[in-house]
Amino acid sequence: MRTLKGFVLVAIISASMTVFAGVTLVTTLLYENILARQAEQTSETLARQSFTAMLQIMRQGWTREQMEAFIEETQQLYAGSGYRFAFYRGERVSERYGEIDQPAMDIVIQAAFASGEARVWNQDGQVRRVIPLLARSDCLTCHQNAATGDVLGIIDLQHDLSPISREMRLNYVAMFLVASVFVLLLALAISTLFSDRIQRTLGLFRQRMSAVNSIEDFRQLDVTDANVPFIELNDALQQVNALVGRLRNVAVDKDILEFEIRLLSKFIITSDVVRDWREFIKELLGDINTIIVAHTLVTIFQVEEEGYELEVFWYREVTAQTQQTFAHLLTQLLERHHNGQAAAVLKVTHHSVCSAAEDGQPMHDLSAEDIRLQTKSLLLEAPKIGGIVGIGVQSDLAQDPIRHIVIDGILSTLLNLVGSVKAIYKYTKDLEFYATRDPLTNLHNQRVFKDMLHYEVARASRHQDRFSLLMLDMDNFKSVNDRHGHAFGDQFLHAVANTLAHSVRPGDFLARYGGDEFTVILPETSEEQAYSVAMRIAQNLTSQVLTAPDGTAVRATTSVGIASYPNHAANSHDLFLMADNMMYKAKRKGKNCVALPDDEEVAAVFREVGEKNQMVLSALEEQRIVPYFQPIADVNTGEVHIHELLMRIQIGERIIPAGEFIEIAESIGVIHKMDYLLIEKAFAQIREQGYDGMLFINLSPKSLIIGEFIAHIHQLAIDYGIKPSRIVFELTERETVSNLTLLEKFVLDLKLEGFNFAIDDFGSGFSSFRYLKQFPIDVIKIEGEFIRNMLQDEKYMAFVKSIVTLAGSLGVSTIAEFIEDEEVLAAVAELGIDYGQGYHLGRPSPRFVTASRAERLTSQ
Repeated sequence: MRTLKGFVLVAIISASMTVFAGVTLVTTLLYENILARQAEQTSETLARQSFTAMLQIMRQGWTREQMEAFIEETQQLYAGSGYRFAFYRGERVSERYGEIDQPAMDIVIQAAFASGEARVWNQDGQVRRVIPLLARSDCLTCHQNAATGDVLGIIDLQHDLSPISREMRLNYVAMFLVASVFVLLLALAISTLFSDRIQRTLGLFRQRMSAVNSIEDFRQLDVTDANVPFIELNDALQQVNALVGRLRNVAVDKDILEFEIRLLSKFIITSDVVRDWREFIKELLGDINTIIVAHTLVTIFQVEEEGYELEVFWYREVTAQTQQTFAHLLTQLLERHHNGQAAAVLKVTHHSVCSAAEDGQPMHDLSAEDIRLQTKSLLLEAPKIGGIVGIGVQSDLAQDPIRHIVIDGILSTLLNLVGSVKAIYKYTKDLEFYATRDPLTNLHNQRVFKDMLHYEVARASRHQDRFSLLMLDMDNFKSVNDRHGHAFGDQFLHAVANTLAHSVRPGDFLARYGGDEFTVILPETSEEQAYSVAMRIAQNLTSQVLTAPDGTAVRATTSVGIASYPNHAANSHDLFLMADNMMYKAKRKGKNCVALPDDEEVAAVFREVGEKNQMVLSALEEQRIVPYFQPIADVNTGEVHIHELLMRIQIGERIIPAGEFIEIAESIGVIHKMDYLLIEKAFAQIREQGYDGMLFINLSPKSLIIGEFIAHIHQLAIDYGIKPSRIVFELTERETVSNLTLLEKFVLDLKLEGFNFAIDDFGSGFSSFRYLKQFPIDVIKIEGEFIRNMLQDEKYMAFVKSIVTLAGSLGVSTIAEFIEDEEVLAAVAELGIDYGQGYHLGRPSPRFVTASRAERLTSQ
């Protein structure tokens, strides 16, 4: 790198030397020109003197010897002076007086004799003058053979200027060297003077710039006192200062940007975040305070149309007065947001990241003015997902216009994140609740009942204890619905559930099995005790009176079946089967009564079970397992590109639905073999009919974990030319899977092969959520009970909305089951559900449906 001082020095020297050399050259040329003119004048003078002398000699009539003596003296006189004389005798003179020794005539002399004109040449440092001697009238006295004007002779005078010019140039070279030394010294002094002043200014500028290590330092940067004697440099420095002034308002700390990037990387919704979103906000506030001081983070949620709930997160614990002041100012903010209208604040909850005891700091206290000036908020006109309408941060930096922009960007992102997390948190809580509870009665649902029944059998077996099971079915409930409507029917069932809850002991397990059927598990209860409980329930229900919309009184009666462990069955399946049969026995006895099994009835029930077992085994052996296909239609277009594969058993002309034998097949361990046969026949039907849509296959998880299942299914797909991406396996919860890790491995292996997965009857059991979390699910099939009842019950509708929201967040498609009429179909489409399945859209048949629903209706 060249230094400024060296650059200035070289520039000055170069300029000075250039100017001096030019001046010297011009001076030398001028001097040489003057010298040449002087030489010309001198030679002219000498030539005229010689000419005059020659004329005088000729008038005096000198002899030849005198003439030669004059010429010789003249030449000797100017010898060594640079002048050389030559005299030439003309032809007329030589004729009269004879030849003399003279130099040979060159072309110049010959030309002069011929023209009689004087000539002067100046070439290569030589000045040559040629003067002819012309005959006058007075010359004819001696030269009778000549005429006036004839050339009698030539005087040739030559002057060599090169020695003088050479000496002059040597003198000027010496002068140039001496002057150059002086110029160099002068240039060095000048360059040192100016470069020192520039270096001091630039050194001050470098010092100011090197002190800039942060945006805060940058904002303090000022170079207005940096001044140099050059207008251009001084103007450049002032431009730098102006640029600094403009950048002060747009510069952002590197730490702030890195903090924003780190913070945004945390904005990922995970199960941990959903599980406790408040802890997530606390962690965020703690992270924010590692970079900027933020005292408070507040979230504002709207609860339906009732008002607002505020969650205030304090970084450090504050006094109760500060909390009240902050809540009051937030209320004023909401009122301004509503154009001065009163804003109902339902609840304000305060949280602290660090307590005064934890960080050793006293309770933080903020004045109302501090809060007003330092709070940056973001409010929406309408609630977003999760009901969030606003978010804010209270920090000293909220007054900084640049960091204000950064905080604003963080708040916008945080607003969406907190809203989504709060919504998913709420929906997940609802889903978890309704996965185990019946939305209408708040009793436990069928799936939890089955789990509890398995558990109670295992517990009683381990402790050699006994327990009883009650199966209840409301009498004539269909007529209640038909006469008074579904709304009153729901009210009726809700009242029945309350009566049942007050009729059993704490610790007894009460569940709604489905529709108007209820179950009660009575731990440590004998047949006799169970019978007493059943009678109490029947009596309490009989005394229950509801007033229908038309003003009539409606009473409830029930038929109850009882089965006891271990007297009537040794496992949960058989025990439930026995209680169910006894319930139908009570119905046959005239309803509103209780039935217990006797020994013959126990034998008859198990004999019937044995017959069904044999039917399943025979159907498998004789390959009477037949595939049926139910269409799944796009709810918006009605197009059918998906079918669900259903299993049927054919006995003669009779087709037995899966509900009559599937549990038996699972209990005797042949379900996976039936699945193999069913899938192979379905694939053959696909090839035969040329079906190119997707096929949903409903499998028990136990089928998936059979060792050869994956290889067998994959080979079938290859044999029949079916792409794995067209097959969707539905995971069900009919059986409890003890090793979910093993099931997960097989599901992932099938996923790698290209197969897809769906959760069937989503929401009917808590395992649905475990499946959704652990497995790569592509489709959710919403439990049909919720779809069928959502128009009559707000809880069912809320539950369906929650599932649709959850599926949308996870990027999973949805299918609504049990669509039985046009009204439900329209509601499903409005909720944003993708596909529908039910008798209204198409019944199961042994062949694939290739036309849309509209085309099928037209053809009918």
